[in-house]
Amino acid sequence: MIEHIVLFKWQPDTSPEAIATIMQALKSLQDKIPGIVDLSCGENFCERSKGFTHGLVVRFVDRTALENYGPHPEHQAIVQALIKPVLLDILALDFAIEC
Repeated sequence: MIEHIVLFKWQPDTSPEAIATIMQALKSLQDKIPGIVDLSCGENFCERSKGFTHGLVVRFVDRTALENYGPHPEHQAIVQALIKPVLLDILALDFAIEC
């Protein structure tokens, strides 16, 4: 299995409603993209986040599923229409889970 972790830092003027829309749209991907085992996202409450305020964790069946996720039209629609216009910074980390 593959764990995909993404941290988001938004433009200062991004509304809470815009962020909520993004989080809801990301949650919907679990039912739309093959190979997703689990998906969660939410707001940070830790003081060590270095300004990253929201996170996404997606677990995939394998690396191929992760590779297919990035360019998938459902994912790209959210990235292009909702995330990119308000994104200040992003950090992603992928690793294999030893079972």
